[in-house]
Amino acid sequence: MGKDIHDVSGPEVCTGKYSIFLPNGFGGPRVSLFLHCSDNQRLYSVGETEESLENMRKSLLSDVKKKNNREAVKMKMEKTFAYRRHEVVQNAPMVDDFMTRWPVLFEVTEVNAEFKRITTIPLQSKFMSQLDVYSEKLLKMFQGRGGELGRRLKSVMAPICDGDLDVRRACILKAVCVYLGEDSDNLVKEYVGLDETSKTAIEETTVGIYVIKDHAASVEPEDTGIVVEGVKVLWDLENVAFAVTMLFGLMYAMNLSYPVELRYTFEVFQKIFMEMNGDKLSNKALSFKNRLFQ
Repeated sequence: MGKDIHDVSGPEVCTGKYSIFLPNGFGGPRVSLFLHCSDNQRLYSVGETEESLENMRKSLLSDVKKKNNREAVKMKMEKTFAYRRHEVVQNAPMVDDFMTRWPVLFEVTEVNAEFKRITTIPLQSKFMSQLDVYSEKLLKMFQGRGGELGRRLKSVMAPICDGDLDVRRACILKAVCVYLGEDSDNLVKEYVGLDETSKTAIEETTVGIYVIKDHAASVEPEDTGIVVEGVKVLWDLENVAFAVTMLFGLMYAMNLSYPVELRYTFEVFQKIFMEMNGDKLSNKALSFKNRLFQ
């Protein structure tokens, strides 16, 4: 399970200040900083060493539990960025081990911050705004399909009739999966009640979003969260679209490959929605883009 999503192979390209791993094809977001200069010295802050940064990491474990301590946590997360990136890119730790060492990274604020540290792009505002900008075109594109694909899209889009913006966004994201020939249940899986069967299914999820409802017809879920390697890494998220955004960000924060069963969906999220490395598209993503902009 871990090997598939932690693969860090790919050509290393020197960009001057940093080196980066380019993704193999479009299997993952590996534009992560490899964090060494030409002389193979890691880019730690002046005066910092591995020992001092490890001590700073340990202090974060207690800092995060203190009230009104956001600025101190933010400063230490900034200072330990190079140290953390070296760890995640070089060692490819399992998610539960990484959560134990860096629990603060698995908070919404820090997922957004880490994504921007890696890419310089604001995660949440960019993803949501682009989704809304393209929503009308996407709806028309989905509604224009006939046959079996059209029927599946119509079924996924049916809840939009409720008029809720969060529901609309969730339906569109699921429909992107379906349109690309992928199963939207692999991105977002709903469970009615949290019985042993549901718990087992969540624990067996490699990467995905879970939505737990009291009843099938419930409008508001009991919980919406993200699972990586069978571990709940974020929970009590506001809605499905927000969870998808955070999952995309976590892919970068943990340097994970996109799941094979959702490779085209995440390619569209990355290269069309987020406009990152969009010059090289798979045939399926290129066809999607051409229809979207025609």
